[in-house]
Formats: sequence, structure tokens, C-alpha cells
Amino acid sequence: MAKFYTGGCACGALRYQTSSDPIFENHCQCRDCQRRSGTGHGSYLSFPQRAEVRIIGKASEWSVTADSGSEKAYAFCPTCGTPVYVTFAAMPEAIAIHAASLDDPDQFNPQALTYSIRGHTWDTTDPSLQTFERLPPG
Repeated sequence: MAKFYTGGCACGALRYQTSSDPIFENHCQCRDCQRRSGTGHGSYLSFPQRAEVRIIGKASEWSVTADSGSEKAYAFCPTCGTPVYVTFAAMPEAIAIHAASLDDPDQFNPQALTYSIRGHTWDTTDPSLQTFERLPPG
């Protein structure tokens, strides 16, 4: 039986739902994630097919060049400002949703820590997670 993932922003104007399974669940300590989250890392569930994640409502977006050199677009609610998902120019079919935006955040099961090279001593994560200084090999 497929698991259903639903969630959205704080005010409810931007929502998503999918019955797809994530292909990767991670904490990311890159500087972009730190700045956007206001803390030491962001936490994401990545899905291979953006088309299988139904977005309800209109997101605002801004783009940035990632540590990898590729462009990524951050989508957030234009009303409350909550970050909801990220898309990637290098992988236009993929989408990553913010773990904290899930209706049931306990569905998040991190598998790895990425960009540990940018991590701070005050931002500790589960030491049993597989750790990558940058992105893991494809």
C-alpha cells in the first residue's frame, strides 16, 4: 500500500500531495539551506517525478546558484513566507519538499547528511547518518 505524503505552508495557501515514494531523504548543511532555514541545515524528501507531486496554490520562487554550480529554485508561500519545496535546473523532473512542511513530519526518515563541509559544531545531527562533504555520487 502506497504511503501518502501531504503538507504545505503555515497559512494553508500552498499545499502538496503525492503517493510517490521519496528517492532520498537528507539533512543538508550547505550555506543556502542554512540561510533559508535560519539554522544549521535544511531537511528534505526528494521525489524523482515532479509531475507526480500535486501542488495546490501558487508559489513564489527565487533562484540561486548552488555549491554544486547548478541553479536551484526555492518555492515558498507568497502569503506567509513558509519554504515548501525546491526544484533543480540540473534535474528538472525532480522536486524536494521540506520535511517540516509535511502534515506528519514523522514521515521524514533521514538517510544522509550532505554538505557536511559547511556544517557548524553547534548544529549536530544523528551521528549514525551517512555523511557526505558535498553531494553523494549519483
